[in-house]
Amino acid sequence: MSDELPEVPAPANEVQGEGVDGVLFDIDDTLVDLAQAMGRTLQAIPDPALSHLGDDDWVRYKALFAADPQRHYDRFLAGELTFEEQRVHRVRHARAGFTPEPFLGQVAEAWVREYEQMLPLHFRPYDDVVPLLDELDARGIPYGAVSNNVHDYQRAKLDRAGLERIRVLVGIDTVGVAKPDPGIYLEGARLIGTPPVRTLYVGDNRLIDAVGARSAGLVGAWLDRAGTGSGAGTDSGTWAGSGGGSGAVVAPSEDAGEGETEVPRITGLQAVLQFLPSVR
Repeated sequence: MSDELPEVPAPANEVQGEGVDGVLFDIDDTLVDLAQAMGRTLQAIPDPALSHLGDDDWVRYKALFAADPQRHYDRFLAGELTFEEQRVHRVRHARAGFTPEPFLGQVAEAWVREYEQMLPLHFRPYDDVVPLLDELDARGIPYGAVSNNVHDYQRAKLDRAGLERIRVLVGIDTVGVAKPDPGIYLEGARLIGTPPVRTLYVGDNRLIDAVGARSAGLVGAWLDRAGTGSGAGTDSGTWAGSGGGSGAVVAPSEDAGEGETEVPRITGLQAVLQFLPSVR
């Protein structure tokens, strides 16, 4: 893994020169390719009402489910829906654009059971995750994960994706708050043992992850795997294939308007090395 990456354009009050002492990560669509796992699961579940869908229809259907335009995952975070209920609402909304068949009662219950059983079979880390963790281990840099989901569910997800080595994990039930509440980022920094101001937080949602972490006193970086520089992203994922990216560091978010917080934007996890102390 090369250290020869472009310089990170960090705002003046972020850590300069010496680098950060620890790294925290979002999980979904940052470490684990959840969008691809959801898409594969949706297409693998038998559903006679969707048997007429062509390839382009499936792409749109999966995108609609993953994007969650009606913000049902946010309703789960707010305690208005259970985790299973938010899934049912999301798939019901996505199906409505492709079939008039209702998604209620036993049909919905059976779908939830099959989805829950099949989804973990498709959990995979992005290609740049393990090489970065290897490098962090080699340098003695502590790391962990902070997620807007419950601890045990995300623990099982990391383990299924082969990321058991990430031992520090903070979920919304760990401290009773969700991102962007400062408490959840600060608990992550406490558990890996690094001062917030010298702790990097990396996630795929510019506002909730990068700006939220920065507001909590950490160094926030937005992981824009698509490399578009637009869109805040969502914790539940935006369908964009398997992603990847070269890992090059680019300018702060291009969609940050006047008065908005600028945060470093990276297109792959290799760029995390630019935030670390120089190797001598």
